[in-house]
Amino acid sequence: MTPARPETLDPVRQPERPTGTARSARRGFRPEIQGLRAVALGLVVAYHVWLGRVSGGVDVFLLVSAFLMTGQFLDRHRRGVRVGLVKRWIHTFRRLLPPAVATIIGTVVAVLAFLPPTRLGPVLEQAWASLGYVENFVLQRDAVDYYAGDHALASPFQHFWSLSIQGQVFIVFPVIFVAVSALCRARGLDYWGVILKVFGAIFLCSLAYSVYFTAVSQSEAYFDTFARLWEFALGALVALVAQRVDLPARVAAIAGWIGLAGIVTCGLILRVDGMFPGAAALWPTLSASAVILAADSGGRWGVHRLLDTPPLRKLGDISYSLYLWHWPVLVIALAVSGKERMGWLSGSAAIAGSVVLAYLTTRFIDRPWRAWAWPEKNRRRGLTSLAACGAAVAVLVGSVQTSLDAANHRALANASRDNPGAAVLVPGYNGHPDPKAEILPAADKLPSDWAALPNPCDDDLGLSDALRDHGCTQVGASGASKTVVVVGNSHAQQWLGALAPIAQQRNWRLYQLLKGGCQFQPPRGDDGDECDQFNRAVVQQIAAHKPDAVVLVGTAAAPSSPQETTTPGLEDLLKTFQAEDVNVIALRDNPRFTFNMADCVAGSDPDSCRVPVSQALAAEDPLAPLAKTYTKGFHPIDMTDMLCPQGQCGGVIGNVYVYLDDNHISATYAASMSSILDQRISRATGWS
Repeated sequence: MTPARPETLDPVRQPERPTGTARSARRGFRPEIQGLRAVALGLVVAYHVWLGRVSGGVDVFLLVSAFLMTGQFLDRHRRGVRVGLVKRWIHTFRRLLPPAVATIIGTVVAVLAFLPPTRLGPVLEQAWASLGYVENFVLQRDAVDYYAGDHALASPFQHFWSLSIQGQVFIVFPVIFVAVSALCRARGLDYWGVILKVFGAIFLCSLAYSVYFTAVSQSEAYFDTFARLWEFALGALVALVAQRVDLPARVAAIAGWIGLAGIVTCGLILRVDGMFPGAAALWPTLSASAVILAADSGGRWGVHRLLDTPPLRKLGDISYSLYLWHWPVLVIALAVSGKERMGWLSGSAAIAGSVVLAYLTTRFIDRPWRAWAWPEKNRRRGLTSLAACGAAVAVLVGSVQTSLDAANHRALANASRDNPGAAVLVPGYNGHPDPKAEILPAADKLPSDWAALPNPCDDDLGLSDALRDHGCTQVGASGASKTVVVVGNSHAQQWLGALAPIAQQRNWRLYQLLKGGCQFQPPRGDDGDECDQFNRAVVQQIAAHKPDAVVLVGTAAAPSSPQETTTPGLEDLLKTFQAEDVNVIALRDNPRFTFNMADCVAGSDPDSCRVPVSQALAAEDPLAPLAKTYTKGFHPIDMTDMLCPQGQCGGVIGNVYVYLDDNHISATYAASMSSILDQRISRATGWS
C-alpha cells in the first residue's frame, strides 16, 4: 500500500497521484514532473554507463527539487502556516537519509568484497562525507576530474556531489523562505514579489560567479555549491512564474516539446567537458523550465501526454534510489572487469541490477520509513531517527577503520626490521625482514602516501604572490649550508620523501615550488596558460635568489613503453641556470604503467605485476648525452636500479609499496631511497 503523505511536501518527491480528474498543474501532484525526472534519470544513467559524458540530467534534477520546495513554501505562506525550521530540516533529511544510508552501507560492503584494499581509504573517507552531505567539498579539495575517462578508477561515492549540494540547499533555502515570510508579514509586503527579487538576485550573482569560476578552474567549479546555486534559484523562479502564468494551449504544447527535445539533445550536441556548470548549463535547465511551465496546458498535443505514461511514472517513482545505486554499481563492475567502458550487454546488465536495487530500496526501505509516523510526533523522535541512520553507517565504517588502524599499528611497530624498502638493494645489506610481514604503508593509506615538506616557506625567500599562493613549503631555514629548490609537477614532488631526510641531515634549506600537472619548462610568454605563468615565476625566483641547486625531473617516461624522452626545453633551462651559476640536479623519471600498480600488487600476487625495465624506460638514460655537453653544474641522477632491480619493475620492494598509483612513487618507498640518493648527489656534485 502506498503511504499517505504528511502535509509537508517532500523536497525531492511529489505528493502521491491524486484521485479524480481535477487539474493539478499548479499544486499537488504533477505527473509530467514525475515523467520529467524519469527522462532526466535515464539520460544520466545511459550517459554514465555507455557514453562517459555529462547529459545535463543532474542539472534538471537540481532545478526540479527547488521548484517543488518553492511551491511548498509559497502554498504555506498563502495559507498562513508558519514553518518551523528545525522541524522542516528533520523532516527533509529523515526522508532523504534512509535510501542514502542503504546505498552507503551496500557500497562499502561491495568495496570490501570486490575491490583491492588500496581503494578502501578514500572510500571510507567519502562514505563519511556522503553521509554528512559534504562530498562535493571533498571532491573539490582532491581536484577530482568529473570528466575522467576511466570510471573504474572513480570513487563509488562521486555521484553524491549533487546530493550534497542539494542537501546544503535544503538547509539554506528554507531559512530564506521563512525569513522573507516573517518580513512580509511584519511589513505588509507582497511575499511573491519579495521572493522573486531575492531569488532573482541569487540567480544572477551565482550564474555570473559560475561562468567566471568555470572559465578559471572548471574542475573546482563543477563541485562548487555557489557555482551551482543559480540552478536551484532558477527552479524557485519557475515556481513563482507558474503561480501567475497560464500558457495558451498551443504555446504550452510547443514549449513543452521544445523543452523535452532540449533536455534529450543537450549531451549529444554540447560537448560539455569543461563547460558545466557555467552558461552552458542553461541549456538543460531552461529546457526543463519550459516543460514545467507547459504543465498539462498543451491539450491532446502536450508533452505531458508522453511524460504521464505508466513506464515513465514508475521509473520516476524509483528515480532517487536509482540515482543512488547506478554509479557504485557501474564503478565496481568496471573495476572488477578491468574495463574502462561498458559494452551494450554488460551495460544493460549493470542498469538492470541498479533498477532491481533501486526497486528493493524504494519498496522495503524508503516507503516503510516514510510511512512510519512515530518520528513525526516531535523533534526528539525525529532527531532519534536521524541518529539511527548515522549510527548504521558509523558502526560499519567505524569498525572497518578501527580494524585497519589496528593492523597498521602492528605493522609499524616492526617496520624498522620488516620493512626496509630500498635498503634491501644496497650491497652488504644484512637484515632479515619477515617475508610474511605486512607491506607498508597500509593499503588503505597508500593512495594518500604523498611526500610533503612540513613548514611554510620563510619570508626571506622573497616569493611572489603567484608562488606563495601555490603553497610553498620547506624544511630547514636561512643560514643553512645549502639552499636547494625542487621544481616541477607531481613527479618532482614524489622525490621530497627522499630529499627531506637528506636536507635535515646535511643542514640544507630545501623548499618546493611545485604545481600539479605542470611540467617544468622554459616559459613561452603565454599569459593565458596557468602552467606557463607559474614556470615564469619560478624561473624569476631562481634568477633572483640563486639557490645552490635546482632539483627537477629531466625525463618523461611513457606508460609501459620505452619511449622516454628529455622534458621539453631542458637544454634551454640548463643554459639559463648555468649562466646564473645554479647547479641542476636532474632526476630520471620513474617507470609509468598502463595499469594501477598499487591496486595490482595489493589485490594479487605482486610478482605477477612486474614489467621488464626494457618495456618501461629507454635503453639509455636520455640525460646521459646531455651530461657530456653540459659538464659544469649539470648533475643527472638515475635511480632506476632502485625501482627496477634485476631489470624488473615491480610494485613491492623490501615489504614496501613502491607506487601509490600507476605512475607515482610512494612517500614511504622514496624515504627508503634517501641514503642511496644522498650518496649519488654527493658523488655527482662533490658536496660533502
